[in-house]
Amino acid sequence: MTDPTTRPFLPFALPDIGEDEIAEVVDTLRSGWITTGPKARRFEEAFAAFLSAPPLPEAEDDDAIQAVAVSSATAGLHLALEALGIGPGDEVIVPTHTFTASAEVVRYLGADVVLVDVDEDTLNIDPDAVEAAVTPATRAVVPVHFGGLAADMKAILAIARRHGLKVVEDAAHALPATCGGETIGTLASDACVFSFYATKTITTGEGGMLVTRDPALAARARTMRLHGMSRDAFDRYTASAPSWYYEVVAPGYKYNLTDLAASLGLAQLKRAHAFRQRRAEIAAQYDAAFVDLPLIAPPRARAGDLHAWHLYAIRLVDGAPLKRDRFVERLFEAGIGCSVHFIPLHLHPYWRDRYDLVPERFPVSQHAYEHLCSLPIHTRMSDDDVARVIDAVRGLLDV
Repeated sequence: MTDPTTRPFLPFALPDIGEDEIAEVVDTLRSGWITTGPKARRFEEAFAAFLSAPPLPEAEDDDAIQAVAVSSATAGLHLALEALGIGPGDEVIVPTHTFTASAEVVRYLGADVVLVDVDEDTLNIDPDAVEAAVTPATRAVVPVHFGGLAADMKAILAIARRHGLKVVEDAAHALPATCGGETIGTLASDACVFSFYATKTITTGEGGMLVTRDPALAARARTMRLHGMSRDAFDRYTASAPSWYYEVVAPGYKYNLTDLAASLGLAQLKRAHAFRQRRAEIAAQYDAAFVDLPLIAPPRARAGDLHAWHLYAIRLVDGAPLKRDRFVERLFEAGIGCSVHFIPLHLHPYWRDRYDLVPERFPVSQHAYEHLCSLPIHTRMSDDDVARVIDAVRGLLDV
């Protein structure tokens, strides 16, 4: 066997940047406009078109997808909830099995987070837990599409309709996933937010996109993403007549996406489906190689739907030769990066202490966390890299 110390370390995630991305960025640098401007607008238009292809045959102009480019998915979630009027005295339901950004934006607005458990098979928010958590103070729910597999949005949207709740999807993992044959980002939610962080399915380095069919929500988000100003710099500085005047209509934020970042996004978006296909191929190789091992592989999408395969998160079963922590250590010793998604929010001091949370309230998420390990699944992996991960996992568990 080859000594792992003589082989390059295989990172858990790597961005896939090619010549088209570099050329688009260079074009922006040469244009003289590097902050939010024409490339950011082009990216918004291209993203909305990407989600809507093929376009809905009966969609009216005022029902079209609108995309608002922002500096991060966190910013997008914050803007969406702010535009929906979430504030002090309100409750927002969020799964405990997520990154803290999904919940912290609720606290930015002075509202309270109600954490709920997840479905045992998918690790997506459990609709029954959502229903049970609704109170007179509940105003919204934030479903998270874990690992790139769509949550049960039919059930979530039905609950929201029954109780008059707003729905803001955290789709940080979910480009380009589908649910019931519809692309995530085109469902009947009030808003949906994507992430373009360096590890995500496409990247702008840092960045995100808020999408909605609500023109008023989109307009509010555009205003609030840049200090609450009535006109952005691109409008003011590129007009053919003097147009320096603007008004601050609200105390907004600094959440705009630069043209440099949007340049990456324009090129990456063209590769999004090819990226997903490669990740799906890697997932299929893992599935076939691990079928007889003491682990639970991530579930496939329902028939007719697409899994974005942002993560390939396995769960070691009780009685496996190694506990999760030692399994992770041994993979790193073999030169293979991996991670854990997620440390549930109920275990973090802020959330635990603020809401008096205990693991027993979230048995599915807690048990999953204790057994989870995310393996590399990125498009810069060669078939040899995939085989290397498979050999290492089998070497540790096939005993």
